Amino acid sequence: MLRQLLCTLAIAITSSSPLFSADWTSFRGPDGNSKSPDTGLLKKWDAGGPKLLWCIDSIGMGYSNVAISGGRIYINGNAEERSMVFCFDKDGKEIWRKENGPAHTGRWPGTRGTLTIDGDDVYDISPLGETACFDAKTGDKKWSRNILKDYGVKLPMWHLGYAVVTVGDNVISPLGGPHCAIAMDKKTGKTTWEAPPAVGNAETAYTTPYLFDFEEIRVVVVMSNVTVEGLDSNTGKRLFTIPWTNSRSCHCTMPVYHDGHLFLTTGYEGRSQLFKLAKNPDGTIKPTEVWTEPRFDNQHGGVVLVGDHVYGTSHKGQWCSINFMTGEVGYIVGGVGSGSVHYADGMIYGLTEKNKTVLLIKPEPKEFSVVSRFELPNDADGMSWAHPVVLDGRLYLRHAQYLYCYEVK
Repeated sequence: MLRQLLCTLAIAITSSSPLFSADWTSFRGPDGNSKSPDTGLLKKWDAGGPKLLWCIDSIGMGYSNVAISGGRIYINGNAEERSMVFCFDKDGKEIWRKENGPAHTGRWPGTRGTLTIDGDDVYDISPLGETACFDAKTGDKKWSRNILKDYGVKLPMWHLGYAVVTVGDNVISPLGGPHCAIAMDKKTGKTTWEAPPAVGNAETAYTTPYLFDFEEIRVVVVMSNVTVEGLDSNTGKRLFTIPWTNSRSCHCTMPVYHDGHLFLTTGYEGRSQLFKLAKNPDGTIKPTEVWTEPRFDNQHGGVVLVGDHVYGTSHKGQWCSINFMTGEVGYIVGGVGSGSVHYADGMIYGLTEKNKTVLLIKPEPKEFSVVSRFELPNDADGMSWAHPVVLDGRLYLRHAQYLYCYEVK
């Protein structure tokens, strides 16, 4: 109760804050790499953490991150037995809330996929498949459909856990079953292309689509529970398939593309693997394995590429560094537990999944270097699976029904 009171008081005493100057429009940012454009940030925090500007405790249960555009903050969560989309101003004051179908109330209840913002539109996909477009200013629903019901596709075990992405005039979503992914018209929601199925009409994974440019092609990567599928984002044509399995056929982590190479990682007795890409004469892409390392097996929480190394946590809760091009492990360190990662101004921001510990880490290839840490001030149950976001000198952290905003400029 005391922690909740302190959270409420922080809102009341916060002075006016600077206007936003940048946007964070999707899960892991516009480039899908979880790298903030911010500079001039604190390199060390006080023992209790940076200054808390405000805290909201009304967004309901969920594991999604913030999306930010035009000085407004968007997030979703379970509320009033519905899957709810919220819009707040820069000081944490609610502007609107709108529902997107029934809430997921089974095991690990709450929303999963982060909202995606494109111009004046906000796109949401609920854990149960309700896909909708909202007006960013008013919250009015422009269109909605349940893509699982439309195609007769069953829910995967942990329900839908990804965000949609926008490319040109389309919204792209994984699907599973008869199509590994579909594209929908941004303005109407009508299907514009349908990709081929993954092998055996496999289920979708829990991974948000990942976009990158290769040989004048805008590639979108989606995952089934047994493959990685590279598609032409304009047509849905299959460009490559990589077999991708682990002991539970469960994939959550987005890839990383760099310099003609695609880095993949998965937990559940999985691995990290690097592939070199080459364009075939027919326009498809040939992936060739460069290296494999089973000790770095990110379950979820994501990874970031900083310099020559990828940083993140393993399925066993160890913090790891690995060389992108060679696969040489820099370090594997336990003691803190698994967590999610984000990069800004030369530092990695981490949030552990089990003990709500926030970490400020200097990305040293050979050493796990924690500079500062603090614990989120609430007693809520559940895992912290939302990724940190830093934008305009503010650090956004979500745990359960709480959304925190800290000043890190």
